[in-house]
Amino acid sequence: MQTKTILLNDIDYITRNDKPVIRLFGTDPESNQNIIAYDNSFVPYMYVLAYDLDECLNQLRELGLDNLELENKIDIGVEKEFIKIILKHPQEVPKIRDSIRDLSEVKEIREYDIPFYRRYLIDKQITPRNIIKLNGHIIERDIYGDINIDENVLLFKMEEEPVDTGKTITRNKILSFDIEVYNAEGMPDAESDPIIMMSLSGNYGFNRVLSTKKSEKEFVETLDSEEEMLKRFVEIIKEENPDLLVGYNSDNFDLPYIKKRADVLKVKLNLGIDNSPIKFMKRGFNNAGIIKGRVHVDLYLLIRQYMRLERYTLERVYEEMFDEEKIDVPGDKIYQYWDSDDERLEELFDYSMDDAVSTTKIGDKITPLTIAQSRLVGQPLFDIARMTTGQMIEWYLMLKAYEKNNIVPNKPSANEYNERRMSKKNEGGYVKEPEKGLFEHIAYLDFKSLYPTIIIAQNISPDTFTTGEGLDEDDYYVCPENGYKFLKQPKGFIPSIIGNILDERQKIKKLMKEEKVPEQKKAYDFEQQGLKRLANSMYGVYGYSRFRWYKKECGAAITAWGREYIQNAMKKSEKYGFKPIYADTDGFYATYIGELK
Repeated sequence: MQTKTILLNDIDYITRNDKPVIRLFGTDPESNQNIIAYDNSFVPYMYVLAYDLDECLNQLRELGLDNLELENKIDIGVEKEFIKIILKHPQEVPKIRDSIRDLSEVKEIREYDIPFYRRYLIDKQITPRNIIKLNGHIIERDIYGDINIDENVLLFKMEEEPVDTGKTITRNKILSFDIEVYNAEGMPDAESDPIIMMSLSGNYGFNRVLSTKKSEKEFVETLDSEEEMLKRFVEIIKEENPDLLVGYNSDNFDLPYIKKRADVLKVKLNLGIDNSPIKFMKRGFNNAGIIKGRVHVDLYLLIRQYMRLERYTLERVYEEMFDEEKIDVPGDKIYQYWDSDDERLEELFDYSMDDAVSTTKIGDKITPLTIAQSRLVGQPLFDIARMTTGQMIEWYLMLKAYEKNNIVPNKPSANEYNERRMSKKNEGGYVKEPEKGLFEHIAYLDFKSLYPTIIIAQNISPDTFTTGEGLDEDDYYVCPENGYKFLKQPKGFIPSIIGNILDERQKIKKLMKEEKVPEQKKAYDFEQQGLKRLANSMYGVYGYSRFRWYKKECGAAITAWGREYIQNAMKKSEKYGFKPIYADTDGFYATYIGELK
């Protein structure tokens, strides 16, 4: 038995001998060697809630489903007995679900739509970007002989459960990439318009522009053809072996264009750790560029989440973040600069290099927060970089549901979703329009984490919502305005989780204050920011129509209590000589009109 530790970067599964095999992609924390670890012991499963347990078991066995177990799970606060159906391959899950959906004794099918690799992370309680301890043995590459994996990649067969050490490293080796294309006809067409420059920049001092034209600039490397340029692009990425490969709008432009040009020129773009080519997967309305084992992050998507700007060009974002202008060349003039063979060509080299350098600087600033969110939510960084905050919250709750033996609610059906979407919107936070005039002696008063605090204090959760029937008035909290009631005990699923988030944030903020090492201090800061974002966004998803734990009454109660809290605070301030002049949701401005001491 051998032991290996990896910094877990990515995960997927392949099929070998009709069995699913999980692959963990990581790097040795010390040598940075790429490691692919294989685990063929994990199998998919789903749950069935039955009308009559024995009859349902008989019906399932008649369909040839023999690997059945009984499990008690908590379903929105109520313990129920479920039938666990254990299968052989993830591809069976949708087929079996469709086969059993209409059985007379099947009341509900649950947890059938959790992707296999995500289920593995949840069940094994291992966290992306953490250091994972693996026990097993090194395997010869001819065992997986149909995959032409590079010699310098170590293959490892797991024989025991992976162990999450809870540790990580502050290293964040970023390599950005950007391309310039010939566009004499306007919008470039990858079928016919070549790539003329490929720029790469690392946050560790690496800077390179690949091109088929020569330059005296030291960062320019000249290749004989576009084909050779594409091959060199692959070589550099493999040689540099970054933790993150980042681009700006690379999901929609750079990677698809690079792939198309490679196809046209018959160049193999084997960029993956397993030597696989670039692939694309649907994520929301867009395609996401996947490079197996290398975490590709499109910064454009993150910027759209983190910033509110009138335009999201690289130039505008860079100016906003660093208060300086980057080199710019008009997009419709790029082909003219390329054809000029004079100082404009040199300007184009500088522009191309600056695109990659700017992308790296942006990535260096914002990806640590995304990494912290990945570790917090427990899902791969590639996926987290393409999730909305609501999706992150849902996956975080699914992780915690497993830990607390809660079964995950299903996504709404099409009818349920439409009903939720068409229902009347809840009233929002209290707003007092600003009073006209100039004021002095202004004070600003706000509630710290108002909505998360209300959720905890009033125990607002789908599993604590009650009619109050048969209960004493002391057993529940009554919401102002709408009269919704929530049990005081036991602690609700979501309030308990938010409480843990806030407690953890305070611990991390304390560690951050005590920390002397700048890099670790910065890592703690990103971690507490991630926790803050998660806690503050939790209330909003109660009313999100696609949310698994949707409960409109919960959302309405939170804002109702919030309005009461802030209006009471404003009244109290008046007793101390303040006059509120503007309020919005969780805070208000007041001018002091009493006698100053």
